[in-house]
Amino acid sequence: QVSTDVIAQKYFRKAGVPAKLKKVKEKGVPKWLQRSVPDEKALKELPEEERYSHEIDSKQVFHRLAGCWTYWGWKHDYFDSEDDAKVFYSELAYMLATQMAAPNSPQWFNTGLHWAYGINGPSQGHYYVDGKTGELKRSEDAYTHPQPHACFIQSVDDDLVNEGGIMDLWTREARLFKYGSGTGSNFSKIRGSNEPLSGGGRSSGLMSFLKIGDRAAGAIK
Repeated sequence: QVSTDVIAQKYFRKAGVPAKLKKVKEKGVPKWLQRSVPDEKALKELPEEERYSHEIDSKQVFHRLAGCWTYWGWKHDYFDSEDDAKVFYSELAYMLATQMAAPNSPQWFNTGLHWAYGINGPSQGHYYVDGKTGELKRSEDAYTHPQPHACFIQSVDDDLVNEGGIMDLWTREARLFKYGSGTGSNFSKIRGSNEPLSGGGRSSGLMSFLKIGDRAAGAIK
């Protein structure tokens, strides 16, 4: 019962799930593995309040995760055959359903929302590495290349407002917290309390800034 409560209360997508979907044809992608998007024509035939809702079944979540992982594997040539991909999908879905394995929270929250439902969301300042070119690119939206990582280690410069500095760190942390991840930071560059500043003043010290970060983190649900 506990596991059922956890997945229903924490990991079901709460909004934006279309009541009607259609497959997106992609060259070389098997039909069963094609991603889905809202079927706008079919949705218009439903009352407006019924067009988008939330996940209601654990099977949807298991399919969303296992299907997306398999889709990514297929797109990056991980499988020798379609049968291998089907086995990979089936084994993952079974392990999730029987609690033999479970990913981290950001995977439950974010993975597969674009693949299964066509959910995008505005760009949030993420970056990803293009698997074919090796080039670092800025994400066009929040979920095509989601944030599925559990933990991050960040650095921070001894600078108040510029990129990479103290106040910028709270923005970077907020981006991680929003999608369910955690973070730790190396504060060794920050001057201690009462150390001299270039403008002639004295540093208020790390602890005063950590209070800001603590309050900011606590405000993000």
